[in-house]
Amino acid sequence: MRKLLFQSLFRQPLTEQAPRPDDAALAELAAMVGHTARRRLGRSLSIREVDAGSCNGCELEIHALSNAYYDVERFGIRFVASPRHADVLLVTGPVTKNMRDALERTYHATPDPKWVVAAGDCAKDGGCFAGSYAVVGGVSAVVPVDLHIPGCPPSPMAILRGLVALLETVDTGVAAR
Repeated sequence: MRKLLFQSLFRQPLTEQAPRPDDAALAELAAMVGHTARRRLGRSLSIREVDAGSCNGCELEIHALSNAYYDVERFGIRFVASPRHADVLLVTGPVTKNMRDALERTYHATPDPKWVVAAGDCAKDGGCFAGSYAVVGGVSAVVPVDLHIPGCPPSPMAILRGLVALLETVDTGVAAR
């Protein structure tokens, strides 16, 4: 046992380094989201994330946006706890029968102008859960959706690209409600 303990103290971990996206591209993309939000809204972009019944894969990627590597708050993107403070509802997963009413109430509690983003393949059309007795369908079956971000799960960079696309569309007045 003692020998094993000493070996573990001097041996390097057997993990691989994570692939790193280009730091400059990340900073440019996040700064573009912040700049576009300030130009369109006059302030930071506030996002309320809603899990409508997912497997939590998309949530892990969304939470990665707040970690030390991405740190999107420095670019003016905030995740808020109340839909009353949100500009964007970021919905993940297929909408289950139990979450349908909660999603509708969250949508109605969000002040205008509001935008709904369906993140992930399950949020688009139910994904691998489509046809289940417990699933209503994709997010668009319950509330109007302004943007779908594909992927299972979508990467944090794809989510940022989606937010830029949403804000640029909104800036031209196409998706404004």
